[in-house]
Amino acid sequence: MNLAAQLPVLPIIIPLIAAPLTILLPPRRLKGLLPYVFATLVSWIVFAASAALLHSVATAGPISYHMGDWAPPIGIEYRIDLANALVLTLVSGVAALAFPFSYASIRAEIDDRQLSMFYAMALIAMVGLLGVVITGDAFNVFVFVEISSLSTYALVALGAARDRRALTASFNYLVMGTIGATFFVIGLGLLYQATGTLNMADLKIQLAGESNRMVEAGFAFILVGMGLKAAMFPMHLWMPNAYAHAPSAVAVFLAATSTKVAVYVVIRFIYTVIGADFDFAGAAFNWLIAPLAVAGMMFASIVAIFQDDLKRMLAYSSVGQIGYMLLGVSFGTEQGLSASLVHLFNHGLMKGALFMAAACVVLRLGTQTCAGYAGLARRMPLTAAAFIIAALSLVGVPGTVGFISKWQLLAASFDSGRPWAAFLVVGASLLAVIYMGRVIELMTMREGAGGRTKEAPATMLIPLYILVAANVYFGLNTEMTVDLAERAAVALMGDAR
Repeated sequence: MNLAAQLPVLPIIIPLIAAPLTILLPPRRLKGLLPYVFATLVSWIVFAASAALLHSVATAGPISYHMGDWAPPIGIEYRIDLANALVLTLVSGVAALAFPFSYASIRAEIDDRQLSMFYAMALIAMVGLLGVVITGDAFNVFVFVEISSLSTYALVALGAARDRRALTASFNYLVMGTIGATFFVIGLGLLYQATGTLNMADLKIQLAGESNRMVEAGFAFILVGMGLKAAMFPMHLWMPNAYAHAPSAVAVFLAATSTKVAVYVVIRFIYTVIGADFDFAGAAFNWLIAPLAVAGMMFASIVAIFQDDLKRMLAYSSVGQIGYMLLGVSFGTEQGLSASLVHLFNHGLMKGALFMAAACVVLRLGTQTCAGYAGLARRMPLTAAAFIIAALSLVGVPGTVGFISKWQLLAASFDSGRPWAAFLVVGASLLAVIYMGRVIELMTMREGAGGRTKEAPATMLIPLYILVAANVYFGLNTEMTVDLAERAAVALMGDAR
């Protein structure tokens, strides 16, 4: 068997096989190191395979893998192009850092007897997210969404060992996630009724020139279902509690990947399946996506200012950042789409680093309130420095990935003849200065209770600083992210036409 030819399926098959094996590893022997090391090695292998796919697609073009050698549209196709290869690398890269990061944090927050189950569920969640990104079959998107969601509900509920509110948060997440999945599958059913196919590329061919009520209703159901999964304003109310009460390591992975994958699905269905030239899609851009994106950017950022729980504040910040991504999509231009893809990737780096720093504070100080960050620069200087750099990236300071995202969105706003959008982006960024600046001021200018505190272990600080370094590196060297996003946008717009 040619291993290179099987590369597209490896990011799914390897963790899918590894997850049940992880359950068999004794959680208490060697202080839970066996499931931790095994799951970490699996995440690194998956990241290596994803990076290889990104390199292959960037140099040789899209890859089409036929499951069981059944050619599409009858068989299930895994199709990798620049757009999903970029998201695939983000998800697997964050996982490759979140798994080694998790050990000390998760042992402090859940029962040791649950460690094997935790890592098994985390691997299944990763399988689901990667499957959503890599598949070229619309119904498979639904299947993988449900795989990731079911494991995620359980992961959030594990936070009950530290805070019983995690159970309520998990239940609310389950209810809202089920509603979103139901809307999505109803939309798929309507598109299947109209075309008789579920292959995304074939759906595009069958829908060419079709503009009837069934197709429009199907698109609307899909948009609402994935909008809920992406925490698009005002369908975001499940997110703050889920991120705030989940175990810190779980929040790291979800905040950096989950909503970004849902936004990717919205982009994929608009450009690869429906087509941006579809009249109903144009109406959705102007009268639904753009207004809700702007509302999310502004209102969620305002709400974040008044949060005392840091993880809730970061969750509301994520709702606002989703607004940035959807705003670029709503322009319906190559530059707007490219800006959305750049920000999708960059936001995963920013928010992953911020939640990692928050997890370090929870481990050592046992607090996640903003007031608890008083004097952190003197008590935990390494953690504080990492948090400040990631916060500056979120604000959009030059030299960070956040600046590149904002710059791309500003350019796309003016290029599309929407200067008002550029002013709103700047306004929302100023709101980010307020809520992130408040925490930085507490960390650097206020006195905290107690003296110098021991830093988090190296297994947490090293992944944290790798993400922080990525925030700076990709802010200074944009050749990979911006160039790949621009090429992906051109290809997607070509599909849409």
